[in-house]
Amino acid sequence: MTRSALERAGLTVSPKEATHPAVIEAAHIAQYVLRTGPPAPERLARLGAMVDRARSDITASSASALPWPDRLTAPGPHLERSVARAVKSIPSPGGEPGTPHGSAVVGWREHEEAVIRETAALLAANWPGAYAELRQILLQIALLDGPAIDGFTDFTVHGAVFIRRSRLAPDPDGLPGAVRLAEALVHEGAHTRCNAASVAAQPFLRPLDDDGPMVPTPLRLDPRPLTGLFQQMVVLARSVLLYRHLLAGDTAGSSAAATVRARHGRLAFSAADAVRTMTEHRDMLTDHGRAVLEDTAEVARVRVR
Repeated sequence: MTRSALERAGLTVSPKEATHPAVIEAAHIAQYVLRTGPPAPERLARLGAMVDRARSDITASSASALPWPDRLTAPGPHLERSVARAVKSIPSPGGEPGTPHGSAVVGWREHEEAVIRETAALLAANWPGAYAELRQILLQIALLDGPAIDGFTDFTVHGAVFIRRSRLAPDPDGLPGAVRLAEALVHEGAHTRCNAASVAAQPFLRPLDDDGPMVPTPLRLDPRPLTGLFQQMVVLARSVLLYRHLLAGDTAGSSAAATVRARHGRLAFSAADAVRTMTEHRDMLTDHGRAVLEDTAEVARVRVR
């Protein structure tokens, strides 16, 4: 899809280049430009410059610090634009004037690279399937600093995930940083898979007018469309599976076992909540979507009516 959109704008990229998040962003912009009529030469030139910059970044990228090909990404224009869009969509919190409430892409520090290497080893040892999947679907891991955003994915820069720096440190209850980061990677990886599936031949939801009904969800205070609920359901089910794998492995006998078990309990409760709400709207799911609902219900140990 990326290559096709760029080709219509007179730009050619290789299959490997087409997976880079910055190239995918250029394809989205190309689609928008072409939708409004024949593009002006200067707009095509800017698109070409975006692709050239991405190609240069691909060539200049250093070897990954991880035992898989993902890049611990430094700040870059496509990532910064993505964060700016995400921050803009969040209402500004109250508080004292001048209180920082933004988020920005920052570089990885040496001790943070050590945490993510530990996380990769943790996933490989406890859940090889998830480890193998993340190797395939995550192209860039961007680190965020600032209180506004805990983590997110953005379809416009598909393949990049954004994770808040504080997720690499233990939480107040003592959940280790490597475990928290593993959950964040599984969480954002699930969104990445869902985003790809949303344009595949077998969508999860039937065509809806606008976004369809707005419903309560476990992970957001504001009502969300069914697509948001569906993704939360999948994310929560996969997060529950992560903690079950950890509890079945070496973590069961570690000093962190109690906090891991408690986190599993909270996620399982939220997953069951998501499954029950989604079940109320199962007539809006395709056969593929119902199959995923049944799988997540089994994980959440909820009977689907």
